Amino acid sequence: MRRRRQCLKCETRFTTYERIDELPVYVMKRSGDKEPFDRAKIVMGLEAATKGRPVTEADLAELAVQVEDAMRLTGGDVTSSQVGQAVLERLRKLDDVAYLRFASVYKGFDEASDFKREITMLEKRTAAKPRKKK
Repeated sequence: MRRRRQCLKCETRFTTYERIDELPVYVMKRSGDKEPFDRAKIVMGLEAATKGRPVTEADLAELAVQVEDAMRLTGGDVTSSQVGQAVLERLRKLDDVAYLRFASVYKGFDEASDFKREITMLEKRTAAKPRKKK
């Protein structure tokens, strides 16, 4: 924001500029390390999960910005699991296949039953409820 001001003593006019100073967000890793939040890491993971899918780079960038904003709102330090959950929530709305790919790496799927369980949960969350007839 730009403001024009005037000195009360000498009556000289001058301009001041105000801007928002964002506090840095730090991610607490499982290993106990603490590092600054890096949106580029999220985009790289999303690119791997959406490879060959009809998702644009702009969609991925927007998703990463949404996750960063959500982490800023929590304030201060966040855990890597909070970041992963935020990515999964938003990715589920964007593309189901990419969601499963990301979840398989993030949650460390070892068996086909892990995929089946996640698909079942995904279907429950996205299934439309039947309307009651009047």
